[in-house]
Amino acid sequence: MTISPAVLWAVAAAAILVAAVPVTSERLTRFTALTGLSVTPANARRVIDHFTALRRWRLVSLAPAVPLACLTDDPFYLVVGWCAVSVLRDVRSPSRAPHLHGGMRIYRRAWLLGLGGAVVAAAHQLLDRGATPTWLAHAAVVVAVAVAVPLAARNPAAGPAPDTTDDTALDTALDTADDTADDTARAELAVRRWSTRALYLAGTAIVLAGALLTPGQPPRRELPEYSMPRSFPEHTAVFTTVENHKGPTCPWFDEMDAPCRSWLVNEEPFPQAAPYVVRKGGAPGRAPFAVRPDEKAVVYLDRHSRRMMYQDAGGVHPLTGRLADTEVPVTTFAGQNRYVALTGEGGTRITDTETWKTVSVPGVRRVHDLNRSGIVATTATRVLVLDHRGRTRMSIPLRKLPQDASEDTYHLRRDGERFVVIRHYEGRVETYDPETGDRLSRVTPEFPGDDFVDVGLGWSKQGRFLLRGYESERVYSLDLMTGELLRRGK
Repeated sequence: MTISPAVLWAVAAAAILVAAVPVTSERLTRFTALTGLSVTPANARRVIDHFTALRRWRLVSLAPAVPLACLTDDPFYLVVGWCAVSVLRDVRSPSRAPHLHGGMRIYRRAWLLGLGGAVVAAAHQLLDRGATPTWLAHAAVVVAVAVAVPLAARNPAAGPAPDTTDDTALDTALDTADDTADDTARAELAVRRWSTRALYLAGTAIVLAGALLTPGQPPRRELPEYSMPRSFPEHTAVFTTVENHKGPTCPWFDEMDAPCRSWLVNEEPFPQAAPYVVRKGGAPGRAPFAVRPDEKAVVYLDRHSRRMMYQDAGGVHPLTGRLADTEVPVTTFAGQNRYVALTGEGGTRITDTETWKTVSVPGVRRVHDLNRSGIVATTATRVLVLDHRGRTRMSIPLRKLPQDASEDTYHLRRDGERFVVIRHYEGRVETYDPETGDRLSRVTPEFPGDDFVDVGLGWSKQGRFLLRGYESERVYSLDLMTGELLRRGK
């Protein structure tokens, strides 16, 4: 569950204001009503000192918690700042086991249930998203609280007196204190009960917040997953195969409806596609328009809705929400043209054009390979092998190459068991195990004559990796372990 930054800042401000409010008579009246304590001049100072110290230490704990929560957009730290004083102020090495009266047992059960629920929720997040930095930070705090609460509860100074093992015993102690006119002892017992109740409630709030609250994210544009394509609107150009296409040729400020301002598909205007966008820096340029390699579909920016659209002979599918010109992504196709990858400043969004499910991968700048077993992508510094939920299976450094050198290429076997990197600059082929990240082999194929590797073609049905020579354009099969190179078909 996330909270928007504006709401978080408002809640943080309200928390500081509430914590800074001096102890009022209404608060003391509520305390006496809930505990059954009769306030007298002899015990009033003990009660007032308790709430004054609570207010002071809460302000101290909120001082670092509020900036941290606002800087990370994580409301969990605000909950920790508010509740920590009730958990930590009585933590110390215990001298004996706790004795809880009946009312406190209810709060202890609530604490144990909350802790159990937090563990289950955290385990689900770990399996679903992996051990993210946020998850690790939350887990560390939850573990610390899980240790601190039992220690504080076992501290005789924090909980009810050891001989008050149930409500009747506590009431008897209170009556005895009253009979002996020991109002201070009576107030002490009431404060202990109150502190124990606050301890369990605050601990429960922290562990549940650690499992359920996550940093607020900028609102993402909703991507409806359409099971059926939209029908073609009126005046929409259609096609079966894109035999040729051409971009607009007019200056971007010319007459809006001039034919030269439209994209052309098969020599016909394609008016639904936006002709130009104004990118960062104010320089206008052609709007994105990508043709699928098999020429059966196109991806473009819609002129009117300003969404990225996918169109084939079957209809039109929106791929994004409405975009500003500076947010327009770069389009690539992958996985035998089944997948569309839209790459922008925040990362890459990959859409399956058969199921219309999407996965977002933050930080990814380019998708290199994609099949049913996973995704191969690169960030600014790393090469990643991901599953279809966006979780990293393997990561290796991205090499920096000379400006005129051919880039490395990457291939993931369809079963996901092998990952091949072709180092074109050296003519070397490396094989990795995606599960462990271990490099299994490094070979340099020896091509006949002056030939060298042009491109990797994936795996054959016999399990050998296929390469195409640059000069001869012949296809060879490569044994990835030994480097043996055989002419295809022999």
